Amino acid sequence: MVLPVILAVNTSCATKAPLDRHDQADTFETYNRAMFKFNYQADKYVIKPVAEGYRAVTNEFTRNRVSNVLSTIKEPVSAVNHLLQGEPLQMAASLGRTVINATLGLGGMFDVAEGWGLKKQKTGFDETLAKWCVPDGPYLVLPILGPSTPRAATGLLADSAMNPVYLGTLNAPADVKDKIYYSYTTINGMAYREATLDLTNDLERNSVDYYTTMRSAYMQNRRGMSCSSKDKGETANYDFDFGYEEEDEIFDEMENQ
Repeated sequence: MVLPVILAVNTSCATKAPLDRHDQADTFETYNRAMFKFNYQADKYVIKPVAEGYRAVTNEFTRNRVSNVLSTIKEPVSAVNHLLQGEPLQMAASLGRTVINATLGLGGMFDVAEGWGLKKQKTGFDETLAKWCVPDGPYLVLPILGPSTPRAATGLLADSAMNPVYLGTLNAPADVKDKIYYSYTTINGMAYREATLDLTNDLERNSVDYYTTMRSAYMQNRRGMSCSSKDKGETANYDFDFGYEEEDEIFDEMENQ
């Protein structure tokens, strides 16, 4: 039921704004602020402490290995979306990275393909929809997942459905499938939250209104997506991807400022 509703919201937004603009007027601000407050409390008392504990009991080398494995698992999702975006060379590169890193990279722990010139070019169904000129829609705060838009939420659902872990457990017994997928999702979310600890702490510490700061940063990051792809190469000041997508060096630019 969720996917048709989100797609309907996207369609309804199509006649209200140009395709390459974001709805900066916070249409659902009352709801968004309430959900943001709920997410903040859940993060403060559950998610963040778990991420801090994960950081405390591991070193950077171990966390990087975990992140690389998660990235390798999701590489086929990028390959499919590159194909849908009409980028066969990038698709081939993503598939090559999957094979190389899953074998020579010891199950994805090491990014061997990067050293061979096959750089990671992560993309998702959100960018695919943007390339197809599907409008972004208004800013929306999702439960637990945080900042989003109707198009981003649709992309998240589609990418989750294409995830190899999900596809690989479709025919497994329900109890086995749930254990595998929920364990994967938990590890993925914990790794991502650990990677964002320093940035979110800094943003909160320096924000007069934390909600507004997060909204502005998230929407600013999305300005590079458009159906003409004219802005695709622009570098955003913040890299927020609240679909539990782990990226190596996700905040390098922010940290160097």
